[in-house]
Amino acid sequence: MDYRFLGKAMTPEQLSSMSDKDRNILCAELRDKILNTVSQNGGHLASNLGVVELTVAMLSVFDYKRDSIVFDVGHQSYSYKLLTGRFERFDTLRRKGGISGFPRISESPYDAFDTGHSSTSISAALGIARARDLNKEQKYVVALIGDGALTGGLSYEAINDLGHSKTKMLVILNDNEMSIDRNVGGLSKYLSKLRISSGYISAKKTTESFLKRLGIVGRALIRIIIAIKDFFRFLIYRKKPSMFEDLGLNYYGPVDGHNTAQLIKAFKAVKDIDDPVIIHVLTRKGKGYSFAENNPSDYHGVSSFDLACGVSKTGKGSYTTAFGGALCELAEKNHKIVAVSAAMSQGTGLEPFSMRFPSRFFDCGIAEEHCVTMAGGMAVSGYIPVVAIYSSFLQRAYDQMISDVCFMNSHVVFAIDRAGFVGADGHTHHGLLDLSYLNSMVNMTVFAPRDYRDLRNCLFYAVNEVKGPVALRYPRGSSPFEQDAALYDDPADCIRPHVVSRRGSDFAVISIGKLCLEAERSMAELENEGFCGLHINLSLVKPVPAELICELVSGIGNVFTVEEGILSGGVGESIGRELADCSSSSSCRVINIAAGSPLIKASTPDDQLRTAGLDSESITSRIVSILS
Repeated sequence: MDYRFLGKAMTPEQLSSMSDKDRNILCAELRDKILNTVSQNGGHLASNLGVVELTVAMLSVFDYKRDSIVFDVGHQSYSYKLLTGRFERFDTLRRKGGISGFPRISESPYDAFDTGHSSTSISAALGIARARDLNKEQKYVVALIGDGALTGGLSYEAINDLGHSKTKMLVILNDNEMSIDRNVGGLSKYLSKLRISSGYISAKKTTESFLKRLGIVGRALIRIIIAIKDFFRFLIYRKKPSMFEDLGLNYYGPVDGHNTAQLIKAFKAVKDIDDPVIIHVLTRKGKGYSFAENNPSDYHGVSSFDLACGVSKTGKGSYTTAFGGALCELAEKNHKIVAVSAAMSQGTGLEPFSMRFPSRFFDCGIAEEHCVTMAGGMAVSGYIPVVAIYSSFLQRAYDQMISDVCFMNSHVVFAIDRAGFVGADGHTHHGLLDLSYLNSMVNMTVFAPRDYRDLRNCLFYAVNEVKGPVALRYPRGSSPFEQDAALYDDPADCIRPHVVSRRGSDFAVISIGKLCLEAERSMAELENEGFCGLHINLSLVKPVPAELICELVSGIGNVFTVEEGILSGGVGESIGRELADCSSSSSCRVINIAAGSPLIKASTPDDQLRTAGLDSESITSRIVSILS
């Protein structure tokens, strides 16, 4: 497609002078560029297609060089990137050395805040607005947040603070699922348009200012007028005043989020309001691409796909689906098993469970802290909650895991998806910290299964044998091993060290979870170099099965641990302490191989392993340098 407007020369300065017709053409070009790029690179599609007009309207009114626009999560920032100097690099989206799928301060001076997790935009924007006031700067601060992100408690903490402080700021509520307040009829639509007009807002400000100068009498009149306004609003809209107004924000809307003219008019109308304002915008996820419009959840985050038929090019199994299938089989036999999701039933493999056992499935929204504490309540009541959350998102519930589950030794099973490197989403979504923070939790048992069969067995053991809190951490994507999902002859095999290969006693390698494959490749490479050693793989990593490891490595001088996590606080450190206390192996030296930093940017998971020094070649090189 030849673009009439979109390109290197297109800047937001041009938007304010464009006609409505030309803006509509630009929006079509933005959708075309996003669709073609995401179909090749993968990415977040439905959410980005839904905010094209909204982004064009924001950049038509607000100065991207001076003002601060903070995106929540950042799933919807592609149009913004295309219009703020990144058109030529957009084909590198989510690739190594390319632009991120999320706003990044290091990538552009026009990105106000690094994002990747939900419900943060209002808090971050309020901090920027307060800094602006302290610096006596003249700029606008805008927070864009979706209705899904409003299920997170952090957003309400921020709204409460914002309304109380009366800081000048604009919150744009992107409502793409259902209207918060239902408005029906022609008069309702007319009054919504009137309320958002600059004339109405100006008259409202002038009247309030005049009445306040009358002192006690004026303030009394203001309360009477508000009561009358709310009464007539209830008669017309059949609703009470907006919840946001009760919290201290000026509420306007709803506004059609796919009508740039209406959006621009609304944004211009509220610019001079000195109090916090929230504009309620209605959009449709996947707008302009029928497959995404009809099934937005399927097109939330996608890998490369065929644009013409909308079918994903990848159809392999995954750890996620293996977990979901095993949990359903367990729940069929044990009616005390319940499943808990933080608005990610499909992404975590719980969708089959939710369909087969709807009364035992609980989606708590984007509220990880609530998920964990709620699960703790179910556990003390005799149920076995299985809480499935991505590794990087579970970090938000660290305190709840400790205080509301571990301290009471409650039997909650944490299914931690996306452990280790996640690929194109980059460092905000890596699950490299979970082993370290799980290691710090009292009473917690931790498994790191290497393949589907191991995952299945660890889950069965976690549900049926462990009496306290237990976590299973497993990676994104498909297993590199044989896809054998059969149970072990003895379920307890998953807690014992697994001897992968015995080539000699020059050294030993202890691999954790999926890195078993890289470690075993390295063992073969080392044998060619003249070094023959022992390879052990652990599924149970907390508590470390110290006695069994000590027996296996007795008499071996150098023991290397390999894990897809960070060095500090990881499994390698635990093994080092245990072996130092073991008489049969106290003289051995333990060398930990892990990622030095979680800040490894977007690329393929294999390339991220190489960057971290965790691929087979890097492991071989490290071991040879020490053994030599």
